[in-house]
Amino acid sequence: MQLTVEIPDDVAEKLAAMGHDPARTALEGVAIEGYRSGALTAHQTRELLGFETRHELDGFLKVHNIWEHAYSLDDLEDDRRTMQRLESEGRIKA
Repeated sequence: MQLTVEIPDDVAEKLAAMGHDPARTALEGVAIEGYRSGALTAHQTRELLGFETRHELDGFLKVHNIWEHAYSLDDLEDDRRTMQRLESEGRIKA
């Protein structure tokens, strides 16, 4: 699904002047709130943000002072599949 959000020009300009992409900032805000509220799992948050690994998501959450929910068996299985895919693509070594 594609979603369009209108941001006032002055806000977009301020974000851009600070070196932030307004669209990415809005997406990250949705991801942060979704994860924080429990509406999104770690896996869903990772996919929304375009991160390939849980490590990338953990770094993002740490930067934003968001402490992790419990790591579920589903999260473990998702990470296992990601590691297998990255190995098969030759992007990491076991």
